[in-house]
Amino acid sequence: MPVRRPEAPPPLPQRRHVLLRIGALAGAAGGLVSTACAAPARSAAAAAPAAAPRRLACDDFDALWASFIALFLQADGRVLDPDTEARISTSEGQSYGMFFALVANDRARFDQMLQWTRQNLCGGDLAARLPAWQWGRQRDGRWGVLDPNAASDADLWLAWTLIEAARLWNAPALATEGRALLARIRAEEVVEVPGLGTMLLPGPQGFVTEDRRLWRFNPSYAPLHLLRGLASADPGGPWTVLAEQSVRTLPGLAPQGLAPDWATWSVQHSAPLRGQWIADTQHGDTGSYDAIRCYLWAGVAPTDDPLRPALLHGLAGMQRHTRGPSLPERLSTRMPASADPTAIARGTAPPGFAAALQPYLVALGDCAGAQHLAERLATSCASGTRLRYYDHALALFSTGWLQQRWRCDRHGRLLRAPAPSILRCPTP
Repeated sequence: MPVRRPEAPPPLPQRRHVLLRIGALAGAAGGLVSTACAAPARSAAAAAPAAAPRRLACDDFDALWASFIALFLQADGRVLDPDTEARISTSEGQSYGMFFALVANDRARFDQMLQWTRQNLCGGDLAARLPAWQWGRQRDGRWGVLDPNAASDADLWLAWTLIEAARLWNAPALATEGRALLARIRAEEVVEVPGLGTMLLPGPQGFVTEDRRLWRFNPSYAPLHLLRGLASADPGGPWTVLAEQSVRTLPGLAPQGLAPDWATWSVQHSAPLRGQWIADTQHGDTGSYDAIRCYLWAGVAPTDDPLRPALLHGLAGMQRHTRGPSLPERLSTRMPASADPTAIARGTAPPGFAAALQPYLVALGDCAGAQHLAERLATSCASGTRLRYYDHALALFSTGWLQQRWRCDRHGRLLRAPAPSILRCPTP
């Protein structure tokens, strides 16, 4: 079937620009030495991917995609996290992998990942059930679903990617599957929360107490560009409202401009019905491995989206934590900025955090800060340490956007470019 010609990326803001010389850093810093983990011989389903190339430019999308294939993608389309004891696969990993394949115009691997997802996470039919979020080696040694609950962020990514793939590859059957999945998301994961309104649950089960007083949410689960794209595909759906909610709730979720991994809405059953955001009942006010995506999604939001300025403003507290000698792994997101810095920031972040924060800093016009993180990432890659699955995925999202291999327009439609170009970082 003919492939639609890639559209040109949308124009950059008409302001003064400086070059963000991401591409030059890889050559200066060397590469990444990668090794693949061996798989248990007793299961063909767990066979490890082939060994990755020995050297990798961590700031080049094509090189990162080739290494992702070698390290994490099996021949049957399973995206494997080899650093977990159960050698798991997740609906997140499958949906991310399919997005990267779409950006790379790699239809064969896209189809392999879709087929594996359909057969192993959805019981053979995307219309029949939401994907199970975790699959791997069970306690008795067999391979299969470890947790049948769904993860709504992966579900959104999967539905949107299928719909966009159908458009870009002129493959209507993909859109049919995407819309079927979208209907299930609407039915099982979109809820009306007392005192708050329409919200996206993290999954169908386990995030609301029996008395409906406590509702748990993950702010990183609803990227603005995905919601815009789903609103275009399903105009009668709740997606525009969810997009507005993702920004409207920020002052309560992130009072210091720092995104938490999780947050809890506490309902007070009184007249009038009210509620308030509190630190999460399970994870407290920590912002770390989940929250880092909030800054990434804000950074890659369409430049002409009317919600983008408020989104960036609501997350502006992270910028000050990018200037130190190292990025923090965990932040206390409700502690006042005037508090002891050692109480707010803890640990040293993995390299994927530096990748994820570059588009965020570019969007803020902090070109020097973005360049500093690019150099930090290049140094980390040159150290010879293999990127883990999550770091690799964050780097693919960020690098693809920085190299202008992908963008989304204000309607959430994916714009692809066949070759990288130099990003010009807008400065105020």
